[in-house]
Amino acid sequence: MARIIAIANQKGGVGKTTTAINLASALAIMEKKTLLIDFDPQANATSGLGIDTTGVEKSLYDVFFTPENIYEAIQPTQANFLFVLPASTDLVAIELELVDKLGREYYLADLLAPIYDEFEYIIIDCPPSLGLITLNALCAAKELLIPLQCEFFALEGIVKLLQTFEQVKKRLNPQLKLLGVALTMYDSRNNLTKEVTSAVTQYFGASLFTSVIPRTVRLSEAPSHGKSILHYDIRSRGAEAYIALAKEVSERIAVDKIGRVQNI
Repeated sequence: MARIIAIANQKGGVGKTTTAINLASALAIMEKKTLLIDFDPQANATSGLGIDTTGVEKSLYDVFFTPENIYEAIQPTQANFLFVLPASTDLVAIELELVDKLGREYYLADLLAPIYDEFEYIIIDCPPSLGLITLNALCAAKELLIPLQCEFFALEGIVKLLQTFEQVKKRLNPQLKLLGVALTMYDSRNNLTKEVTSAVTQYFGASLFTSVIPRTVRLSEAPSHGKSILHYDIRSRGAEAYIALAKEVSERIAVDKIGRVQNI
């Protein structure tokens, strides 16, 4: 059964979509069959993998309320083992259409049910908000991964997300866990980065990933070429960082699996 990881942070510009694309690609390079779900109406994860959003015949929106049709929307990518469920601007309407529906938080979970056994990992790229779309992602996921930029207000911006996480875990999805926090846009030459890292380490402790994502030009360039950093420049610092992060993710999940087996 797939491990479903929601990548979320309601603050924009934190490297959320960059992390979704490159973590999914790194897992695929490790020969883990991976599905990247673009759950953001901006569709940046879709275009970032080289898919023309204007030419998509079936998007996530088209199959959202018909789980039996999900296979019609899943597309292969240029990378082996990596597939994508593309987004379109139509996703903007999802929140309005969900408002008056019973069990509105679980529609994404219902959509993914038919494909749980098809993939090892399902990565969900959430929009920069805490609306019904992100809530659906948190109710469908088993783990939450939070990208956190190395900026002064990073911790202030994450408080609301953690409150939402706790409420979802308590009331809607008891299986949801915090997989970890990944520092992004890391610049070791910057004193502010060191100060933020120290504060975040004290705040999150073991939940903080050891791997940090550097601020590099190559990472910024890759999406414009429709490629992950691993397929754009495998020898870059950004590629090395995301491979390291993917290894940490798989290790944490493996430890969790062992723990669950021992508790049975």
